[in-house]
Amino acid sequence: MTPATDTAIAIVGPGAIGTTVAAALHQAGRTPRLCGRTPRDRLTLLDGDRRVDVPGPVLTDPDQAGRKMDLVFLAVKATQTEAASGWLAALCRPDSVVCVLQNGVEQLEAVTTHAPPARIIPAVVWFPAQAQADGSVRLRGDARLSLPDLPAAHVVAEALQGTQCAVEITEDFQSVAWRKLLQNAVAGLMALTHRRAGMFARPDIAKLSLAYLQECLSVARAEGAKLGDEVPQEILGKFQAASADLSTSILTDREAGRPLEWDIRNGVISRRAQAHGLSTPISDIIVPLLAAASDGPG
Repeated sequence: MTPATDTAIAIVGPGAIGTTVAAALHQAGRTPRLCGRTPRDRLTLLDGDRRVDVPGPVLTDPDQAGRKMDLVFLAVKATQTEAASGWLAALCRPDSVVCVLQNGVEQLEAVTTHAPPARIIPAVVWFPAQAQADGSVRLRGDARLSLPDLPAAHVVAEALQGTQCAVEITEDFQSVAWRKLLQNAVAGLMALTHRRAGMFARPDIAKLSLAYLQECLSVARAEGAKLGDEVPQEILGKFQAASADLSTSILTDREAGRPLEWDIRNGVISRRAQAHGLSTPISDIIVPLLAAASDGPG
């Protein structure tokens, strides 16, 4: 496969995830068009001792979009998808590929209602990237995406070939997406406690986390995901092995007073459980607390 150096690429939402993908593309000579809410002259990624500056500007008005794109990475939060619809309309042709870099298992349903005709493909993001106080982004692991085995996935893989962002194309994307959802769901406890990954070393939090993950696992299996009994302990073990100060995007949003992605990360567990007649007593407590933390009143 030859890298698609002539592919026109845009990033909508140059936050932590968008900046990481933009930096990978830029280093490979495929600098993307940057589209967001905040004007900036450049994006900066810090990866260990390595610094990557992606030249801007970050465009802030869809009327500035210019030519249509072959590939658009949608990297806004799920709570911001509707607000990004103007960018999708400005950037996409019917044959454009929109790669959705969002949490959850409902990306297709959520984005299709706000996008013009295009080839929309979901992705699972497997790297921890955190925005810093100075506006830069710190990458704290290897960058990797998982995509379903569809023709549009190969457009994404070709664009990222030879970059620092690896692409895995999988036939069982449903199982991969649900495994990541379990990880995101239990991270919701960090938003409720205002604590980082070190909290999972507490025996009481570890016990609660395992029980919640096992509850989520039963829902994932009902949805058709092929996940083994070992998955809850593996997910908990990764949090326990992580740096004690490792954060998560839902905690960052809570600390900043922004709306939380509680519904796509946690509410979906309760909603899908009800559809299958499953009992989720832990979700029944966690979901209302996260909703109230996000949306008030109070």
